[in-house]
Amino acid sequence: MIAKLLGTVDSFGEDWVIVNVGGVGYLVFCSARTLRNLPTEGDDVSLMIETHVREDHIHLYGFQTQSEKEWFNLLQTVQGVGAKVALAVLATFGGEELTQIVAAADKTALTRVSGIGPKVAGRIVSELKDKVAKLDLGSAAFQQADPTGKVKSAEGKGDAGGVHVAAGDAVSALVNLGYNRADAFGAVATAGRRLGPDATVEQLITAGLKELAA
Repeated sequence: MIAKLLGTVDSFGEDWVIVNVGGVGYLVFCSARTLRNLPTEGDDVSLMIETHVREDHIHLYGFQTQSEKEWFNLLQTVQGVGAKVALAVLATFGGEELTQIVAAADKTALTRVSGIGPKVAGRIVSELKDKVAKLDLGSAAFQQADPTGKVKSAEGKGDAGGVHVAAGDAVSALVNLGYNRADAFGAVATAGRRLGPDATVEQLITAGLKELAA
């Protein structure tokens, strides 16, 4: 099974790239986001690979980050989400954005992805909420929506280390108060999205409690 490819970019397509490894060209399917970030033809490239073996084909899916690869597999545990839809999701949202969306149960954001309707969006939120709650919330708690409804990352704002500490401490505090971790995680994510990257632990706890009481 192929787990990683190191080679040069041979050519691109709408949803694929051919990676030349020692004279052998590997066809690798990728999200549009990954393809946009790849180097130009002839340059060195490194991709983590997920290999799908079926009776009628062997497909390679490529990712630049471990987070993207993990989300690709996690999304496919949901009924109605196959590899093609998972790549479409990853073309629209990054890993931190997806963490925030699922934690905040933002089904509307997911329906912006081609191939995902309200029913599938609901399944993604409900089936992945507990799994996502085990992740490090980090700066995903502080991605805010602009007036057009698109998610803006808090990257580059405030102290990144402080973002992780504040979000994690707020979730821990709510869990210590007796709330389920998944619910606490979602409440802090929603509160952080509204308050922004400068929110303190105390502000996140207060806002999170209001979310939980709503």
